[in-house]
This record gives sequence, structure tokens and C-alpha cells, in this order.
Amino acid sequence: MFKKGEYIVYGTTGVCMVKDITTMDREDAPKEKLYYVLEPAKTAGGMIMTPVEGNKSIMRKVLTKEEAYELLDGIKTIDKLWVSDEKQRESRYREALKTCDCKAWIGIIKTLYVRKKDRMVRGKRLTEVDERYMKKAKENLQGELAITLGISEGEVERFILDRIGEEESH
Repeated sequence: MFKKGEYIVYGTTGVCMVKDITTMDREDAPKEKLYYVLEPAKTAGGMIMTPVEGNKSIMRKVLTKEEAYELLDGIKTIDKLWVSDEKQRESRYREALKTCDCKAWIGIIKTLYVRKKDRMVRGKRLTEVDERYMKKAKENLQGELAITLGISEGEVERFILDRIGEEESH
């Protein structure tokens, strides 16, 4: 069980703070069932109520600093998410996002970065689907790393590039 005041990653919403753990004050809700009251980090004042037990979405604690550094130090070894069948591309991205796994998010970002470079060479832009999933994977990863490392989301990409010793190239 998570604690009040703790940051967690909740499904595809991303980082949320556990604001409360309570029962739902409704006639049709079981009186003994506990719910997390979550505030998405991206939406100050926003609120999500989700069951503590039997939740269909993945929930986990945000990475510790040590886990974040370990993730970043191994970033070059994380595989891209290659999808040979164009029709399966979106569902593979969606499933990878739902895992709440930073490595899966990095896989999406790496895949779409390579895909974007390849398409640019051919005079094409990234598709709308690719753009949407690139944005969401980056938001999730940067949101979590910002909380963990105590920096702004805007500083995360530079931090990652400095950590892995690469120049920004996009």
C-alpha cells in the first residue's frame, strides 16, 4: 500500500501524488473499500480516485535516485521497440506505455527517434501516431525523472544527455 504524500506512477497518467486514502462517500460504493485519491503531477488540482485493491491499472513507486542513475547508465543497452507490421505499431506503443516501465518508454523514444531521422532523410515527417506516442513516452519518463532527481522536466533531457555523454542532436 502506498502512503499519503508519496509519488507513484499510475497507468498511462504518469506521476501522481497520493493525496489521501479513503472510502468513497456514495450510497452505491462499499463502505469498507479503500481508494487512493491521486493528484497527477501534470494537473495541479486534478484528482483521480482509484481502488487500493483490484485496480486494473499498474501502479508503482517512482524510481529512487539510485534506480534512476542505474537506468540512465544502461540507457544505451535498452532495445528499440521494432514493429515490422505498420498496423500493429500503435497497439505496441500503447501496450509499452501501459507497462509503466521506464525501459519500455525509453524503447519507444529510441525507436521513434530513429524512425524520425529515417523519415526526415526521405523528406517525410513523423506520423501523427508516432508523434503522439513519442510525446507521451517523453512526458512519462521526464515527469518521473524530474520528481526523482529534484529537477524541472525541462532540465531532464539535458541531464540525460550529459549523463550518457552525448550531444543533443534533435
